[in-house]
Amino acid sequence: MGNEFGALLRTLRAQTAITQEELAERSGISVRTIRRLENGQAGDPRVGTVRLLADALDVTGPQRRGLLAAAGDGGTRLSPYEPATPESPPTRPPLSEPREPDDRRYPPPQPSPPSSPPPPEAGHADASTTSSGREARARTRDRSTLQANLDDAADRLAHHVRSRWQREEEQRVDDPGPLPIRWRPMGAATAEEDADPAPPPDGLSPAADLVDDLSVFAAIFRRQPPGRLVVLGRAGSGKTILTIRLVLERLRDPANTGPVPVIFSLGSWDPTANTLRDWLIEQLLRDDPGLAADSGAGSSLAAALVEAGRILPVLDGFDEIAEGLHEIAMAALRRTRLPMLMTSRPEEYHQAVRSEGALTRAVVVRLADLTTGDLVDHLQHSRRPPRTVDAWEPVLTELRTRPRHPGCANLAAALSTPLMVDLARRVYHGGPGRDPAVLLDVTRFPTSEDIEEELVSGLIPAAYGTEPGAAPVRNWTPERVQRWFGHLACHLDRLATPDLAWWRLASSLSPAGRILGVAVAAAFLAGALDFLFVLVLDVVVGSRSLWQSILVSLLDAALLAPLVGLGAGVAYGLLVVLFDNPVGPSRVRIRLFGRTRAGLARALPAAVSSRVGGGVLGGFVVGLGLGPASTLGRGIVGGLPPTVEQVISMTLINAFLFAIIFGVAVGAVLGLLAALEAPLDLATVTDPRSMLADNRRIVLRQVLIVAPLLTLTISAVGALAATLFQPLLGPLDWGMDSVLALGGVGGAIGAGCYCLGFTAWGQWLVLTRVWLPLTGRLPWAVMSFLADARRRGVLRRTGVVYQFSHARFHRHFARVHARRAAAGTVDPVPERTTDGIPTG
Repeated sequence: MGNEFGALLRTLRAQTAITQEELAERSGISVRTIRRLENGQAGDPRVGTVRLLADALDVTGPQRRGLLAAAGDGGTRLSPYEPATPESPPTRPPLSEPREPDDRRYPPPQPSPPSSPPPPEAGHADASTTSSGREARARTRDRSTLQANLDDAADRLAHHVRSRWQREEEQRVDDPGPLPIRWRPMGAATAEEDADPAPPPDGLSPAADLVDDLSVFAAIFRRQPPGRLVVLGRAGSGKTILTIRLVLERLRDPANTGPVPVIFSLGSWDPTANTLRDWLIEQLLRDDPGLAADSGAGSSLAAALVEAGRILPVLDGFDEIAEGLHEIAMAALRRTRLPMLMTSRPEEYHQAVRSEGALTRAVVVRLADLTTGDLVDHLQHSRRPPRTVDAWEPVLTELRTRPRHPGCANLAAALSTPLMVDLARRVYHGGPGRDPAVLLDVTRFPTSEDIEEELVSGLIPAAYGTEPGAAPVRNWTPERVQRWFGHLACHLDRLATPDLAWWRLASSLSPAGRILGVAVAAAFLAGALDFLFVLVLDVVVGSRSLWQSILVSLLDAALLAPLVGLGAGVAYGLLVVLFDNPVGPSRVRIRLFGRTRAGLARALPAAVSSRVGGGVLGGFVVGLGLGPASTLGRGIVGGLPPTVEQVISMTLINAFLFAIIFGVAVGAVLGLLAALEAPLDLATVTDPRSMLADNRRIVLRQVLIVAPLLTLTISAVGALAATLFQPLLGPLDWGMDSVLALGGVGGAIGAGCYCLGFTAWGQWLVLTRVWLPLTGRLPWAVMSFLADARRRGVLRRTGVVYQFSHARFHRHFARVHARRAAAGTVDPVPERTTDGIPTG
C-alpha cells in the first residue's frame, strides 16, 4: 500500500509543479518524511498526514478520495520521523527511548474519549472550532519544523562522525589488512539473576564458535525497545577498533535510518556531577559546537537529539572512569533506558555488576585473543620494508615449531592483542639494535608482561627516533618528547579525564604559576601600550626633545605596568583560580542590537555574579595604585606641591578617585559584555585547529568592541565622579587630557588584559604558547606537536580534543614521569629552535 500511495503522491506533486521542498513548506511536513513517503519507505501514513498533503496540493473530489484510499485503512501508523497531526494525540517518534521512571517532562499521552461529537454541518462551524483547528495546525507546523531541524542536525552529525572516525580507522592496524577481531557471547551466569539479559541475536549463543561478523549486532539495536551491547576485552584487545568499525558500518548503510551512533569516551564522565544525558549533551556540544543552535523547541539541537532518541551512545572505556566511581556509574546506567554499546575491561565491569547488578536488555560478548596463526599470517604478509619481514621470519618459525618453549610461549602470550602486534612491528623493525629475536630471551624477559612493557617503552624511540647520523625532526628528540608526553599524561590525571583539550593545557601549571603568568603578560602589554601612547602624545603636543620624550614615556610605562599586572593578577586569581571557574572556548559573539528586554533581564544576574565583582576588584586595585604612581610621575616631570600635607592629600584623592573610576568602569563593561553575548554558529568547527582559529577571530573581534566601550565608560565615569566629588574634595581636573590619558590608554589596556586573562585563546597564547615552552614542559609549536603525534599513532583525535591512542600509553607516560620526578631526574630544558617561536 505504501508504494501505491507514494506513486500517487509523486504524480499529484508533479501535476502541481512544485518541489518536495515547496510541498514541505506548504504542508508543514519535513522534506525527509515526504521523500520517504514518495519512495514507499515510510509505510502507510496517518490520515491526518494525508489530509495535510492533500490541502497543500489543493486536490479535491475524486483525487482527494483516491489519495486517502491509497493510504489504506492502516493509516494509524506514523513514520519514524513524522510529527503528530491534529487528528491524533501527539506521540514521540518510535525510535526515541522510554523515559526514566522519575522523568515527568514528557507525560504520556492521555487516552482519547470513547466517542466524540459529530462534526458540525457545513456552514455551521462555530468560531471555537475554527480557532482550535487553526491552533492545531500551528502546533503541527511547529512540530514539523522541530522534526525538520532534528533531521538536518542528525544528518550533519552523521557526516561529521563518519568522516572523523574514518580517518582514525585508516591509522589503525591495517597492514596488510585489519587483524581479525573475534568474540564469544557470554552466558547469563555472568550477570545477576534479575538483570533481565536480552536474548542474543539469531545464531549467537554462549555455545557458538568465535564470531567475526559485525552484522549480527545490528539486530540488537533494531529491537523495540532497542537493546544494549557490552563488549568486554583485556587491554589492547581491540575494543575501540571494534566500536569504530561498528559505527562506520552503520553509518555507511544507506538503509539505516535509526539513531546516529556517536562514540563517547566514558573516562571523562563523573556520574556524581552529571547525569548520563547531561554529560552526553555536553560532549556533543564540545565536539560539534554547531549543535548549540536552537532546535525550535527552546533547547539546543544537541539536547533535542538526545531527548528524541536520535543518538545511539557508544560508550568506550567503562574501565577508564575514575577509580571508586564504577559502581555509581553502573547504577546510573541501569537507571537509564537509553540503548547503548559499551566497552570495558572485564575486571571493572564484573566488579560493578557484583555491586549494582548488570545492565538490563544487554547482550554481553568478550573479545578473544589472537592466535599464533593470526600473528604469523599478519607479520609474514606485512608491507613493511624487507628487512622487517626478514628479521621476523626466524622468530615466527620458532613460534610455529616450538610453541611450548618458555620464550615462545611468553612471546605468543604478549602478542595476543592487536595493540602489542602493532608495537612489535614498529619497535622491532630489524634495524640496528632492533632484532626481534631478543624477545625470545627468557633471561631478559622472563614473563610476557616484561615483553609488553618493553614494547610500550619502545614506542617513543621508534616513533621519534631517526636513523644514525640523521637530525631529529624539528629538534623533537625522543628524550624531550618523552618528557612532554609525561607532562601531558600527569596533567590529564590531575583533571581525571582522558580528553586533551587545548584550552585546558594552561591548567597544567600551578595556580600561582598561572596568576604570575597572566600578571606578567598584562604588565608587559600595559607597559608597551602606555609607552607608545605617551610617546606619540608627547611628541605631537609636547615641547621636549625626542630623547626626553622617550625617557618620560619609559618612566610612565614603568610606573603603570606593575600596577596593571597586579590588578589583572588579582582579578584573574579571583574569577578563574580561586572560584575554580575555568575559561573555555568562546561560543558567543557580542550582539549590540536586537537584544530584547527579557533577554537582558535573564543575562544580567549571571553577569553580576560571575564577572562584575572581579572586574570591580581588579579595577579598584589598579586605581589605588595609580594614585601614588601619578603623584610620583608628576613630581619627576613637573615637580611636587611645596608641602608634605599637599603631596599626601593629592595622592589620597587621586587613589580614591582612580579606584572608583576604574572599578566601576571595568565592572560595568564586563557585566555589559555578559548581557550582550549571543550564541555563535560554529557549525564548521570540527577539529582542534579550526576551533582554535575560530576562537582567535572571536576574541580579536571582542577586543575591537571592548576597547572603545571601556574608553567611553572610563571617560563618562570620570566626568561623573569629578562632578559628584568636587564639592567634597575641592577642584578636580578632568579635562580632555585626562580623557585621552586615562580613557584612551585605559580602554586599550583593559581590552588587552581581558583578552589575555579571561579568554581561552588569550590563556593559550600566554601560558601554553610561551610560559610552558619556556619552562621546558611543552614544545613551542604545541598544536603542530599534537597533530604530528596523532599521525605517529601516539594520540588520536576525538572531535575537538585529543586523547592518547591507548589508555596503556597514558598510564606508561604518567608512571615514568612521576618516577623521574620523584628521583629528581626531570630537568625541564626549554626546546631550542632555529626558526623562532611560531605564531599562535
